[in-house]
Amino acid sequence: MKNIPFSGPRLWDSLMEMAKIGATAKGGNNRQTLTDLDSDSRHLLQRWAEAAGCTMAVDRVGNMMLTRPGRDPSRKPVAFGSHLDTQPTGGKFDGVLGVLAGLELLRAVHEAGIETEAPLMLINWTNEEGARFAPPMMGSGVAMGLFTEAEVLAKQDPEGLVFGDELARIGWQGDADPAVLRDIEAYLELHIEQGKLLEDAGKDVGVVTHALAQTWYDVTVEGAESHAGAPMAGRHDAMMAAAPLIAAIEEIALETVSHDGQPGRATVGRLVVYPDSRNISPSRIWFSVDTRHGDPAFLARMGDSIRARAAMIAIERGVRIAVREFWHAPYTQFANPLIERVRDAAERMGLAHMDMPTGIGHDAVYVARRVPTTMIFCPCHGGISHNEAESITPAWAEAGMRVLADAVLATAGIAKA
Repeated sequence: MKNIPFSGPRLWDSLMEMAKIGATAKGGNNRQTLTDLDSDSRHLLQRWAEAAGCTMAVDRVGNMMLTRPGRDPSRKPVAFGSHLDTQPTGGKFDGVLGVLAGLELLRAVHEAGIETEAPLMLINWTNEEGARFAPPMMGSGVAMGLFTEAEVLAKQDPEGLVFGDELARIGWQGDADPAVLRDIEAYLELHIEQGKLLEDAGKDVGVVTHALAQTWYDVTVEGAESHAGAPMAGRHDAMMAAAPLIAAIEEIALETVSHDGQPGRATVGRLVVYPDSRNISPSRIWFSVDTRHGDPAFLARMGDSIRARAAMIAIERGVRIAVREFWHAPYTQFANPLIERVRDAAERMGLAHMDMPTGIGHDAVYVARRVPTTMIFCPCHGGISHNEAESITPAWAEAGMRVLADAVLATAGIAKA
């Protein structure tokens, strides 16, 4: 790999150039999926990749496939990538690092005139974030057969705009079958850690071995409205029932400790109040719950505990509480041969590294259900992500890119002259 002109400064410049699209006043990005800004970022990636000798195909849910041919026509593509869409107050690196590190790999190989045995494919997945259209990871989910095209194209954002209509409006609904992405040889994804384990341990690279199991819930608490001036006795206040349940969810996560000493993780990220008036005790509360654990049995135990606590509070408060499972991602093991290639690359480069799971959903987690897959983590300052303050160093970005490139090229094979 010594003669391949990988450029850390060029990667960093590309990250900063992409960050101009949807830049926010606080230094982050708001480039939500299927917006005009998302379209602008896609066009920029297309121009860059085509200049590096790639051809582009786009599937019916908007996944971009940028391919450089290989010598062996019988080989399936070795793919890599991530996503360009962001949260409303997102950072410059979440997802984007994986896409542009893949672009740097293609640029360097193109400049060196190197031919690989297998084709190389850079993928920009549609709607990884799920910020505008829920759930997340729709593009990879459709490609891997976990969602149908019809259900995704019919999804609506909070304003009632339809996914399929918005995809067509911005000009990124292609005609390729998303299922072609099940027929790739391997998939590797570089991503910022979105935690601080690497930074705290002084490591340059995370070798991601598996993904934690996740279950998301919708919780609805139904009581009765009451004037704020009415006596407290006899109220069926949905908010006062939701509050102790939300507090209990945190307790349940911390108390659900597996045999290896790892507790669960739980987050209440959204809450909707009806009728949402200052002087009315609410009759209905809806909130989301995100639960995660490294042991599927303990994840299920968390769900059982949440339902049991909800039933107790409902009786105590005279309200009705429904806990409905919204989405589930199972414990997912990544491919050992690819994991070993990542470890080997880090060791050869003298980079400090550690094995670790991902507690966060990524396109790679869906892809791993169909295709040999692994991930590489780059440290991020303070573990801050989904935040305009998200930050990494150029050295961390370059280290991750070089490990990705080494593992990809070891998998694809460099053709002999």
